[in-house]
Amino acid sequence: MTATALTRPGERERLSSKLKQIDWTFALLLCVVAAIGTAMLYSVAPLSWQPWAAKHAVRFGLCLALMLGLTLLNLRVWLALAYPLYGLGLAMCAAVLVIGHTSLGAKRWLFGIQPSEIMKIALVLALARFYHALSAKDARWSWKLLAPAAMTAIPMALIAKQPDLGTALLIGFTGAAIMFLAGLDWRALAVGAIGAVVAVPLAVKFVMKGYQRDRVLTFLHPEDDPSGTGYHILQSKIALGSGGLLGKGYGLGSQSQLNFLPEKHTDFIFATFAEQFGLIGCLTLLALYGAIIFIALRTAMSSHSHFGRLAAGGVTATFAFYILVNASMVMGMAPVVGVPMPLLSYGGTEVLTVMIGFGLVQAVRVHRHSEVTSGKGSLM
Repeated sequence: MTATALTRPGERERLSSKLKQIDWTFALLLCVVAAIGTAMLYSVAPLSWQPWAAKHAVRFGLCLALMLGLTLLNLRVWLALAYPLYGLGLAMCAAVLVIGHTSLGAKRWLFGIQPSEIMKIALVLALARFYHALSAKDARWSWKLLAPAAMTAIPMALIAKQPDLGTALLIGFTGAAIMFLAGLDWRALAVGAIGAVVAVPLAVKFVMKGYQRDRVLTFLHPEDDPSGTGYHILQSKIALGSGGLLGKGYGLGSQSQLNFLPEKHTDFIFATFAEQFGLIGCLTLLALYGAIIFIALRTAMSSHSHFGRLAAGGVTATFAFYILVNASMVMGMAPVVGVPMPLLSYGGTEVLTVMIGFGLVQAVRVHRHSEVTSGKGSLM
């Protein structure tokens, strides 16, 4: 018997062992939310697989397979990829401002790819690697914290310039969350909060484009311009309120079915869901999201490596911010900034980013007992 033949059973056993370590309940919850998204896209077509529902289902299926494959990557591989991926994402975010494809007044695409989506994962990995090599004392309060602040601020500025205010905010929230999880001192948090309070009005006046400024100011009083800048929020509120406790029923609802609700299949799909399934349906959906977040955070806490804890925690924070910002926007509690509801809204790049991120989370679970000491390691 050859040496190759002798090693194959062991390789199969190792692969089988890793697959058993995957949290299949977590994967099932993702499938349930994606199935709800597919059903909603089918209902607003109306009642047709085209043009959204079929593509959404296929994309999720492919991304689910990718997620399961990524779980097998050793955390040392993720660590080694962190800085190169961050550099690539930063270069692409800069390039998109020069040669990017313009759509609806914004430059967000480069060769069919949205660089800001790459940056969401790249920033998490880069910050996790940075803090992995930093002492607990320096992570609390030191001049070295200028590095992660700059690593967050630079892509934020590039993405806001596209302009894509929603994604820029998500990048900022993610960076702040990882710094907090790494043990940032309360004094730094206080300085950051004060800086944000000072920066917001300045950004509204001098940095934002006119339509962005109108969105920020109009969400406070959308009734002042019901057919203009306030239209999105008012129609969303009508859809939410008309759903009542139990909703109007699947495939029903005047706002979505009669096309009063704008972007009913993307940014405002949560309002479409609320109109059809009411408060009970919304609470059920949010409970599913809550379960996903809880399991992902539990996975982060189980990791023996600092890199694994921060990487999984950062991905989970990004996912949670997606939900928080979209739900707040739909309910009129935040400006309309173009952030989708993860796995529910139609959109290929968002699904891909979320599932790659959760592939990292599951890799942390599968390799939770591994000690990460270098950027080199085997793929399995």
